[in-house]
Amino acid sequence: MKTKMAYGVDLGWLSQLEERGIRWVDKEKKEIEPLLAMKEMGADAVRLRIFVNPPKDAYWRKDENTVCMLGFCDAQSVLKVSERVKAAGMKLMLDFHYSDYFADPEHQDIPAEWINDDAQTLTKRVYQHTKDVMTLFVEKGIRPDWVQVGNEINPGLLLPAGSREEHPEQMTAFLNAGYDAVKECCPECQVITHLSCVNLPEFCDPFWEAFFGNGGKTDILGFSYYPYWYDMIIQQREKKPADLFYNPLITYAERYGKPVMIVEVGGPETDAEGTHELLMNTMEAVWQVPDGQGLGVFYWEPEVGADLLPDRYPLGAAIALDDHTIQFTEALSAYKEFQEKHS
Repeated sequence: MKTKMAYGVDLGWLSQLEERGIRWVDKEKKEIEPLLAMKEMGADAVRLRIFVNPPKDAYWRKDENTVCMLGFCDAQSVLKVSERVKAAGMKLMLDFHYSDYFADPEHQDIPAEWINDDAQTLTKRVYQHTKDVMTLFVEKGIRPDWVQVGNEINPGLLLPAGSREEHPEQMTAFLNAGYDAVKECCPECQVITHLSCVNLPEFCDPFWEAFFGNGGKTDILGFSYYPYWYDMIIQQREKKPADLFYNPLITYAERYGKPVMIVEVGGPETDAEGTHELLMNTMEAVWQVPDGQGLGVFYWEPEVGADLLPDRYPLGAAIALDDHTIQFTEALSAYKEFQEKHS
């Protein structure tokens, strides 16, 4: 029997947008509750990120030209949104970044409070931070369905101490410490190890070789897929996006004996039709992984339009109508359409 896939949305910005007075409206300009609106479009799971000690104003200067809105992503703030997620009857994924702001292939920065720690102490920090957050959630009756230990960690995490190239054993020790903390607090939670660039094996294979070669522990292999960033031409209809990463998903599932997920995907908000097609093809590719080992797809982040973000991130699934109003595009309706197709 085919395993039920998750149809997820990453909503890390939601609480900060709401605090700014942003409202969401439907086609008739009637105000809607965004979480429930996405559920109506077919989403059944939510992914939320957690930083260690994020800036209180929830903004991060990435470089001299770029400021990023982080969302309210401290543990207490994420707990509040998680309670809404569970109340809506949706599944929950927690995503530990092990940084004070976004961790990704270009930024795996040690939290300021941990900056002078040696590798052994950092391992303990990862364990304790993970355990503290998980304990907080479990004691409040919020048991995540999935937990990411690290975010887009192709080069490693907590660099340079956890560098994949220079310190693969230590990198794996950090990740295993997080895994152990999750399982101690919530044994049924499935732990995800998350890399970017699923379609580019040269960015993924060295990590898996180092991680599993040093005894890495995980339950699910998670990946990001962003054709927009990879210069992959979606409009080449004769070669659909699914074809570009279908085989790697199967390869990873079979090679490592682990199920796979696309935990981040997104397309341009200005091309709702193309993004809808991207989602349909991505879900089809995950669905076709043999033996029910394709577990789901999560959109990052559908609830916002570029005009409302300081860095004008372009891959949401909504359009800003004015400074305080957002309207979803048709992109996310792919979720319900796909479910009906495969019901």
